Amino acid sequence: MSRPAAVVFDVGNVLYDWNPRFLYERLIEDDQALDAFLRDVATREWHFQHDEGRPFAETSAELSAEYPEHADLIALWGPRFNETIPDMLPGMADVIAELDAAGVPLFAITNFSGEFWVPFREREAAIFDRFRDVVVSGDERLVKPDPAIYRLALDRFGLEAGEAVFIDDRADNVAAANQIGMRGLQFIDAPTLRGQLNALELLPA
Repeated sequence: MSRPAAVVFDVGNVLYDWNPRFLYERLIEDDQALDAFLRDVATREWHFQHDEGRPFAETSAELSAEYPEHADLIALWGPRFNETIPDMLPGMADVIAELDAAGVPLFAITNFSGEFWVPFREREAAIFDRFRDVVVSGDERLVKPDPAIYRLALDRFGLEAGEAVFIDDRADNVAAANQIGMRGLQFIDAPTLRGQLNALELLPA
């Protein structure tokens, strides 16, 4: 198997730790009430609409109409979304820096709201300035694991599927990448990934 030419990352839960709890634990003091809000109201399933391209103004209005007692909390999801992604995962900044220093082209395919991506990308410019391109699901109205978003990304990146290593925390997203000919790796942690990239001769041992 030949050495791959480029690395394509997922963003949430691979490069960055994403969890809505990081924001709402500051706003809801009671743990049971916090759990109930994130389980029943502002759910990950509700948020996935943003990744699919729906504007926050629409989704928040619908959810607030259903749960008017939580309207103030729901309204904060959009403008304070960056607070749900406070930090990079341990060791990942070094992996990115070392790949970049080694001349490995870096790309990303992320399930992410297009409107939320802009302020997040601005905040994290020091990392994403190292990337040649990022395909954002909310802008394309395509989400992983739909094979169409991988094909669109490869075309935009100028890569053949076999040239690309794809890294994602979700097994279904990795499987979809493998099915179209990319070399998918399921993310566990930075040390494990570093070993995998060493084996592929993308990072020095």
